[in-house]
Amino acid sequence: MSLERDLMKRSGGKCELSGATENLKVYQILPTRKGGIEESILASAICIDQIENPETTDPNLWRCLNDSMWSEHLPVQIVSWRMLSRLGKQDLLEQMYLEEDDLAWAKATGEGDDDENKLVHKDSNGVTLQTGDSVVLIKDLKVKGSSMVAKQGTAVRNIRLDHENAEYIEGKVDGQTIVIITQYVKKI
Repeated sequence: MSLERDLMKRSGGKCELSGATENLKVYQILPTRKGGIEESILASAICIDQIENPETTDPNLWRCLNDSMWSEHLPVQIVSWRMLSRLGKQDLLEQMYLEEDDLAWAKATGEGDDDENKLVHKDSNGVTLQTGDSVVLIKDLKVKGSSMVAKQGTAVRNIRLDHENAEYIEGKVDGQTIVIITQYVKKI
């Protein structure tokens, strides 16, 4: 069975967040650990757009979190926790319980951090980078511990952010995962 069919079956053909029945898509929760149904939800295009674009968040749409936060499925709980954090719904967050590893996964995107403590990764032009973005190298980079040289113009897709240092990101170049300094990349 395909992932979409499995999610349709699990959700009863509805958005696992809002309950909408139209324009449903598979949403992969980042950062991925194993992939598959345990890291995906079925969500409406409107929900996905607002998850991925925080500046478009409409608090009225997210009243559905009062119900979805109680889902028996961990991926739904993770997205609900992130959106409740973004909306500042501390009273609801205090009612949720996530295991330590699951809470770390929920916080991996920085949603639960205070703005002053949140690490912000920016490319060479000052554009904010997010986990899952694609970037292009703006200069040739020698890879430490290897004879490989990552060439200028190389696209690096599905980057991961270093949650301890705002100057580092990780990505695959020629099948090898490398750490890249943000000042040498430009968001695509």
